[in-house]
Amino acid sequence: MSDMNRSPLNSLTRRIFLGSTAALLISATTARARTISGGLPWSPGSASPPQQVRVGQWVFFTADEALLIEAAVDRLIPPDELGAGGKEAGCAVFIDRQLAGPYGSSDGLYEKPPFLPGIPTQGYQGADAPATIYRKALADIADHVRSNFGGKAFGQLSYADQDNVLSELEKGTIALKNTPSAAFFALFLQNSMEGFFADPIYGGNRDMAGWKLVGFPGARYDYRDWIERHGESYPLPPVSIMGRSDWHAEE
Repeated sequence: MSDMNRSPLNSLTRRIFLGSTAALLISATTARARTISGGLPWSPGSASPPQQVRVGQWVFFTADEALLIEAAVDRLIPPDELGAGGKEAGCAVFIDRQLAGPYGSSDGLYEKPPFLPGIPTQGYQGADAPATIYRKALADIADHVRSNFGGKAFGQLSYADQDNVLSELEKGTIALKNTPSAAFFALFLQNSMEGFFADPIYGGNRDMAGWKLVGFPGARYDYRDWIERHGESYPLPPVSIMGRSDWHAEE
């Protein structure tokens, strides 16, 4: 996927002008200035921070698409004795919200033709934004599964058959009608990994499943005391951008 923090942020940060109760604003075009006193000329928290994703209705996926994605992420990251799988960790929710936002529509990227095949180091060079790629590919995958597995949906297949379909997508041996299967699988795998390890504020990594698996402390303010303590397990639970160590669906 892609950038891990795809939510848009304003370039103005709170570090600018901190510690001052007045600022002199100078206009280069008019050579006039005005003095601000009695407080800063903006409201606290007005910089567009990321909004915490809550579990609820699907925003981008249809019900059928969501069932396919949830089944697929659970095969890419299956649950085991070490922790949650992709579905329980919220990977499908993460992808859904990303596709419904700026990432899904390729906001901020150059999208003008010509569109020519690129070399691997150049990345994706096509005309379709991620949301369009997913919509086309999921429809094609559903058609392929219905045609080859007696009218079933992907989520109704056995785990072995699901794995075979995903493996064929990865190898490019399934000819999807509207998008190269290997390219879609690479995109889907990347987005699934992002959902498993991104900050829980974006909808995935539920209960810090990915961070707990690898021992990542999260967005703690300061853990310098532990940097030089090699070979010791970090004892504190991970913390998200919201300053919490959990993320519960019922909240």
